[in-house]
Amino acid sequence: MSATSARDATRRPGLREALVAFRYRNFSLFWTGALVSNTGTWVQNVTIPFVIFNMTGNQVWLGVSTFLQFGPIVVMGPIGGALADRYHRRTVLIVTQAAQAVVALLLWAAWVSDHHSLATIIGLVALSGVITGLNIPSWQAFVSELVPREVLLNAVTLNSTQFNAARAFGPAVGGIVLATLGVGWAFLINALSFAAVILALALIAVPRLVKLRKGERGGVLSEFASSLRYSRARPGIVACFIAVCALGGLGSPMVQLFPVFAQRVFGVTDIAYGFLGAALGIGAVLAAPFIAGIGSGWRRSRLVEVAMLAYGIAIVAFGAAPTYAMAILALLVAGGGYLAIASTLNTTIQLQVDEVMRGKVVAVYIMFLTAALPIGGLLQGVLAQAVGPQVAVVVFGVAFLGVFAWLRLGSGLLPHMDDDLRDAGTTTV
Repeated sequence: MSATSARDATRRPGLREALVAFRYRNFSLFWTGALVSNTGTWVQNVTIPFVIFNMTGNQVWLGVSTFLQFGPIVVMGPIGGALADRYHRRTVLIVTQAAQAVVALLLWAAWVSDHHSLATIIGLVALSGVITGLNIPSWQAFVSELVPREVLLNAVTLNSTQFNAARAFGPAVGGIVLATLGVGWAFLINALSFAAVILALALIAVPRLVKLRKGERGGVLSEFASSLRYSRARPGIVACFIAVCALGGLGSPMVQLFPVFAQRVFGVTDIAYGFLGAALGIGAVLAAPFIAGIGSGWRRSRLVEVAMLAYGIAIVAFGAAPTYAMAILALLVAGGGYLAIASTLNTTIQLQVDEVMRGKVVAVYIMFLTAALPIGGLLQGVLAQAVGPQVAVVVFGVAFLGVFAWLRLGSGLLPHMDDDLRDAGTTTV
């Protein structure tokens, strides 16, 4: 497909253009391998809080595990961003995905050999976070190498849909595995799933982009500082950073409380517990054709406004839900809102950043998200222990809506999400 025909597709947004990025072989390979691997990851993600809560019976430990899972990603972010802009991203991804597979195998080995200590589980989760911090900037920036620029919103949305489809399948599979085969099999399934994405990366052929020569590079910290200055001069990117902090710190921590909601609020089985997490992914998959197709004709700022409002209301509704069925309905809406927010923020950054800064700026974006996640998770865990999980989720949902109201009415930043690279900012670094 030529660049001209791709532009024509994006000019006529609709459901028929929702899958346009799949016309590119490299993207199709990456998407398929990532779907399998991320499904395995979500099988493990639903298993970890289940194991920790059954070990301790304490909601604070769920917050601690979230903090130790995502905290290392923040620390490793500058290094991951530097790797993404210095080296071939495909190579970085193959190495980090293989390392993640090894950690998953260690979790499986520890479990089947009866090393069921809290320290072992949390330690390996933290190690996984370190590797993820090195992986994510290359992962996010790599999408821009797989499709033309004019198809990027579609590709980013479909990539986010893939993640959320895995978020739907993985917890459902995880709940079934936990109920039938046990914890060890959940860890092993995740380890084996990495083979799919490693094979896909090996089959992808992309040209090596021009990178800064060794003499032109600064140190990791100086490059990180330059990426902060670069981002600060672009109000559209600043809006994305604020929105993703709210998404991670106020909107996402409720996931860690799903075991508590399943056992103590709704009194449902392990399989039904898995479907709490699956509902988020299912909601995203159902919303994806509209976001990737019709949504491509909306202003990015408008799409984020609608999505943040829907997501915040859905969080509050989940926390206040009197029945399991109503909670599932709220999570379906939340899943669609999450996809629209995440894909639009990611696309905005990709379209407003120069190639030589792409990995580092994406790393800053991921650092804001992953710094907010553990802090929010820890605070929500403490609040849930004190006043109950339902009140804690409602409080965080209301706070999320407060951030949205400020972005929409008081900051003046949201309209700049519609800028392109030429007028996003001009400050040198």
